[in-house]
Amino acid sequence: MIIESSPTNLDPRVGIDGQSERIDELLFDALLTRDEHFNVQPGLAEHWEIPDPLTYLFHLHSGVTFHDGRTLTSRDVKWTLDSLLQGKIRSTKTSTYNRFVDRIDTPDKLTVVFHLKEPFAALLWNLSEGAIGIVPYGSLDEITRKPIGTGPFKFVSAETDKEVILQRNDTYWGETPHLARVRFAVVPDATTQALELRKGSADLTINSPMPPDTVVTLERYPSLIVQHGPGTRLAYLAFNLRDPILKDVRVRQAIAYALDRRPMIEYLWRSQVQSARSILPRQSWAYNDDVPRYDYDPVKTRQLLDEAGHPAVNGVRFHITMKTSTDENTRLMVAVMQQQLRDVGIALDIRTFEFATFFADVSGGAFQLYSLRWIGGNEDPDIFDAAFHSRNFPPAGRNRSFYSNPRIDSLIDQGRRETDQGVRKGIYAQVQEILAHDLPSVNLWYFDNVLVHTRRVRNITLNPSGNYDFLKTAEISTR
Repeated sequence: MIIESSPTNLDPRVGIDGQSERIDELLFDALLTRDEHFNVQPGLAEHWEIPDPLTYLFHLHSGVTFHDGRTLTSRDVKWTLDSLLQGKIRSTKTSTYNRFVDRIDTPDKLTVVFHLKEPFAALLWNLSEGAIGIVPYGSLDEITRKPIGTGPFKFVSAETDKEVILQRNDTYWGETPHLARVRFAVVPDATTQALELRKGSADLTINSPMPPDTVVTLERYPSLIVQHGPGTRLAYLAFNLRDPILKDVRVRQAIAYALDRRPMIEYLWRSQVQSARSILPRQSWAYNDDVPRYDYDPVKTRQLLDEAGHPAVNGVRFHITMKTSTDENTRLMVAVMQQQLRDVGIALDIRTFEFATFFADVSGGAFQLYSLRWIGGNEDPDIFDAAFHSRNFPPAGRNRSFYSNPRIDSLIDQGRRETDQGVRKGIYAQVQEILAHDLPSVNLWYFDNVLVHTRRVRNITLNPSGNYDFLKTAEISTR
């Protein structure tokens, strides 16, 4: 399997990049899993109870063993979290648990009790696969070099910028994988990736940086199969609400009406993306489709800009600057946006930067407009807290638009305290409706999951998250 880059850290308490998290999910089981609608489901915990908003009881499966033969107990779960809470392991994940978890008790070998400092409905999500896997009791940073989990695959070896090799865990407590061995080959260059697949020297890749045109070309090769499925990765356009021009909601709405997504979706992305109206993916249990829409309407744009006091003077109403990275697809997208905004009198100046510089400016609020992607973090409605609560302004937080609305803050706080999912769904429906009106950012599209594989690989099912779960069921044809 081709991957674009090496995982940075295979300790599931530490690694936060995409490759680390996805490979970790094969090596380490979590207390809970996630279904196709991002509801939590049993994992290492076969069931759980919430007797009150500050207490969560998890009952573990019996007979689960780690790759080195040790039996999983509640002591391992407690150690995994305590090693973060007590600073034994340094990780950016610590803050997620430290703020809410008071202590963890283990009344017996198969029961774990979390006691919270305050209600936190997103606890279950933050104990599920992709968030944190369970490590053996006593594990410190040696897990980085030799990962030992309870997952369906075992770690064999890793060489930075070259490969990661896993083998089947024949004593797995769940359904044993069909594949005996998987080699993740690190191939950063998109052209080389396509050549490896065409030659048959690689079997598959998912969500490669290959341009959409290359994917269309590969679909014509009889030796290859290209699978498409709806994904959750979201492209968005964000405004700086401290900017004198963009702080006016009419200007932000006008820009949204001025953008015609259709030609970008069809020609730039070759219909490998789907139009978006929420930061949440459509598959989410909390998704609300009944929100204000901004379909292409240049007449409405001109009307709003006139009302906002920006008449056209020699065809130009005002200048704004958009910062972007050097990514080729992004640069093409921004060029189309520049033309579409010019048609309504908005002069969009484009400033392109190497990614580290670009992201530093975005994180510090040094921008008027920018475009980025949410990858994974938008699959749970707790994303509203990180992205839109007024307590999360940069540099510490990710509310990079500096959006502030007391009503939104109150609803987000309610959603975090409420454990009844039906009530939470109603709360987050209101959040999405208000955000669609206030428009601190424009949700552009969700990227499809695109998996290219040779015909000898069978029984592959795409997950909306774009993770590597399909390797648990994939088979190699012997014919």
